Amino acid sequence: MTIDTDHWSGRLAELAARHHVPGATLGILRMAADGGEDEVAEAAYGLLNLRTGVETTVDSMFQLGSISKVWTATLVMQLVDEGRLQLDAPLIEVMPELSLGDPAVAAKLTMRHLLTHTSGIDGDILTDTGRGDDCLEKYAAGLAGAAQNHPLEATWSYCNSGYSLAGRVVEKLTGGTWDAAIRDRLVTPLGLTQTVTLPEDVLPYRAAMGHLTDEGEQIPAPVWGIPRSAGPAGAIVATVADLLLFARMHLNGGVAVDGTRVLSADSAAAMAAHQVELPDKHTLGDSWGLGWERADWGGHRLIGHDGNTIGQASYLRMLPEEGLAVTLLTNGGNGAKLYEELYREIFDQLGGVPVPRPLGPPDEPVHVDMNPYLGVYERSSIRQQVLVGDNGPVMRVSVTGPLAEVLQAPDADYPMVPVAPDLFVCRDPETGNWIPATFYQLPTGERYVHFGARATPAHG
Repeated sequence: MTIDTDHWSGRLAELAARHHVPGATLGILRMAADGGEDEVAEAAYGLLNLRTGVETTVDSMFQLGSISKVWTATLVMQLVDEGRLQLDAPLIEVMPELSLGDPAVAAKLTMRHLLTHTSGIDGDILTDTGRGDDCLEKYAAGLAGAAQNHPLEATWSYCNSGYSLAGRVVEKLTGGTWDAAIRDRLVTPLGLTQTVTLPEDVLPYRAAMGHLTDEGEQIPAPVWGIPRSAGPAGAIVATVADLLLFARMHLNGGVAVDGTRVLSADSAAAMAAHQVELPDKHTLGDSWGLGWERADWGGHRLIGHDGNTIGQASYLRMLPEEGLAVTLLTNGGNGAKLYEELYREIFDQLGGVPVPRPLGPPDEPVHVDMNPYLGVYERSSIRQQVLVGDNGPVMRVSVTGPLAEVLQAPDADYPMVPVAPDLFVCRDPETGNWIPATFYQLPTGERYVHFGARATPAHG
């Protein structure tokens, strides 16, 4: 089926308005199977900033958030291609100064652990180490006191810190900054015209402002960007057109649209291949590659990634069997619901692929004994308490420690509904969305809850 730009522009507008998204851009790409012209559709909706009233256009730039991790992983795999890095060699071989909270982990930690989120290092260390070119060097040094939330390789837990550390390894091996490596090794060879990593480089362009919900209304966020030290984990800013060209390179086995080889075919395949299973198969996918999320939609394998910054959310999904890539960039409101409904239509009509419904409360109530789940689950900066309140079980989430100074978030109660033994859904008190909570036990005996892409151990 031919991509109908007018149709998808209309659907974007209708659904974005329904879910109170101030502004959004949508990009759809289908690679030509016979060497002809790719099909590309772009659409824009709403306003980039409710304060200024600037309209969203298809060339507007949005923060990609954690989609940036796949760009960092691509840099890493380029270095593997060049023989300058081995995925399974201890990082101390290239970074002898590495020091972590657990010296035994520092001695064994590999790049594969970082790219697959299996290091166990506390993933929410958001230390701002300044705007200088030495920010990642300082950040990596600061990990000497990082908490170890689970044993190395014991399970999967999303780790922003690991990607900032990976960015520092890129710097060590290239002799420049991570920002320069993104520019010289990806932006330039891919022919991208509006992809940057530093806020001052956004100024010549139309750029989205994030928005937060305040008493049911969308208001501009109090700040625009994230610390430079978090760059490799989430600081890339781009248009949908540029993000689609990056995605196309991966769909095309590492080759850019002009024929330039950016990444070896083996490395592109390895990034998309199965590396580790996810404890929670209902939120992001069923498994992880070297940077990519992996999901099974009705027997069809997809890869992709999501991203969230301060009031902005991004979504990228690729269906390799069809050469199809779809990206959605948003600046507030319920972007998750917009993504869910819009992608369901797009992938059904253009790829014949059913998008799974998100996990929610079962049709018939499930009765479970709550006693095995009650108690405190705690990792660095987050405390989660499962208790029974007046209206039933609740997951109470408290931000603690250094992260509390950054987020200044009040405690939040997520009402819990059992789906099956060891599996619950928790209702987000702000958006109303359902978030799975999976309880499990490691072979070593420790109990964990996986909630919101993080593994948190039982405390006491």
